[in-house]
Amino acid sequence: MWDSEYGCAPFINQTAELPVDKLMRLRSNLCLWGTPSAYGGRGRPKVHGDKFKLNDSTTWSSPAQKIEINDPDLGQLRVRVWHNYHFRLSPSHPMSVVLVERLTADGCATTNKPMWLAFVGLKMPPPASIWRLYLRRFAIDHWYRFAKNLLHWTVPRLSRAC
Repeated sequence: MWDSEYGCAPFINQTAELPVDKLMRLRSNLCLWGTPSAYGGRGRPKVHGDKFKLNDSTTWSSPAQKIEINDPDLGQLRVRVWHNYHFRLSPSHPMSVVLVERLTADGCATTNKPMWLAFVGLKMPPPASIWRLYLRRFAIDHWYRFAKNLLHWTVPRLSRAC
């Protein structure tokens, strides 16, 4: 799980060789890129395909998977998944993009901000459970925050000028 500064290309590039699954939250104003079209035979081959702006639904293609879940705690949820998108600075590392939205009783999206996730790894969990995996990180983050405060790791260490 990665949430410190949201998912980013440097993190993907530096952890690409690790054989682990990575699930990270994405900023809602981020742009991702699809796979490029086939080489046309002239000039340098394209590195990026279509633009996928997370906050602009007109740039979204049709999702590879789309499900609706009735959760007892959160109510009606809609989960959509797109595959083979990448950050601009890490075009050789494709990832799956997941959008989780809370719905009202009539099936419209609520005014709450949707949660954008990215998955990079060997085998993606089913869309019905991937968002629940991300929610587990809250317990871990709060424990680290508690430990850092208790051990005074958050106190600045200022050097004295001579």
